[in-house]
Formats: sequence, C-alpha cells, structure tokens
Amino acid sequence: MNIKKPPALVAAIFFCLVAARADAAALQISSPAFSSGHAIPQQYTCSGVDISPELAWKNVPQGTKSLALTVRDPDAPAGIWTHWVMYNIPASLQGLPAHVPPRARLANGGEQGLNSFGKMGYGGPCPPYGNAPHRYYFRLYALDTHLQPMPDATVTEIETAMKGHILSSAVLMGRYGRGKTRTK
Repeated sequence: MNIKKPPALVAAIFFCLVAARADAAALQISSPAFSSGHAIPQQYTCSGVDISPELAWKNVPQGTKSLALTVRDPDAPAGIWTHWVMYNIPASLQGLPAHVPPRARLANGGEQGLNSFGKMGYGGPCPPYGNAPHRYYFRLYALDTHLQPMPDATVTEIETAMKGHILSSAVLMGRYGRGKTRTK
C-alpha cells in the first residue's frame, strides 16, 4: 500500500526542520557562572565582589563588524535599570573574561559606557531587600558596523546608534534577589 502524504503535512515538516536548523545556528550567549533563567552567583552582585561574570557566545553571523552588550533589570523600582553597556566588541571574540575592568576603552578594542549607577562598566545586580528576585537580561547584539566612540555613552545613546545595524541578537537572563532583610 502506497500512502501519499498530503502536501500541507510535507510543507509543515519541512518548515519545522528549517526553523530548527536556523535556531541552532542563531547567535547564542551563555555564561559558565549561571544558566539562563537561574540565579546569578553572589560574587557578581553588589552583595559580593561585584565583578562581571564570564560570558561566551557563538554563531556570530557572517558580516558582523562588531558586537554590543547591554545588561538591564526591568524589575527595578525606578524603571529599567542598566547595569552594563559595552560596544565595539571585536566580532572575532568568542566571549569576555570575568572581571572586565571599568575603563572606557578596553585592551581588546571594546568600549564601555555608563550604567545607571553613573559609573563606567559593569555594576552588578543590587535589588532592594525584601523583594522577589529581579531578572537581569544580558543582551548581545551583532552589528554590521563599528559605532562611533561615545565617551560616557548611555544605553539610550548606544541603542539609538545601533538602529538599522543589528544583524542578530541573543539573550541570557539571570535572576538575583537579596532576601527579606540586610544581613550583618
């Protein structure tokens, strides 16, 4: 018995296979310090040493000239809080080491802007005591250009400069909360 598959079923299977393959090849960001959706270890927060975590990425799209990174907390009481702004990261890099120094220009050529604390570079999660854990979105952008250097750039200035130049983006989300009360 020869059973013919309906054309719609064949098309649906083909679409699923193409989508799965495209997703596997999409830009990805991760950290050996924490898994997406899980807790960010205390050493990377204001309750610890407050250093940036190690990050890794893969599947940078062809044609990428530079990368940009933002870390933002949408759960902050004052509105979206920016913890890190970095741009002009060389497309050849496959990640960043832990403890990126708080300098405007880095040895690897990357540049950092101001976070919502008013400081250069990374400022770790620091939610108020007593609230549910906040979410921290590490967003990596593949750009088809290098951005003009912008001393003391804010996330708004970087996002404006990136418009029309984003080839792909990826997100790593971590959580952090400081409990009900301050410990001594």
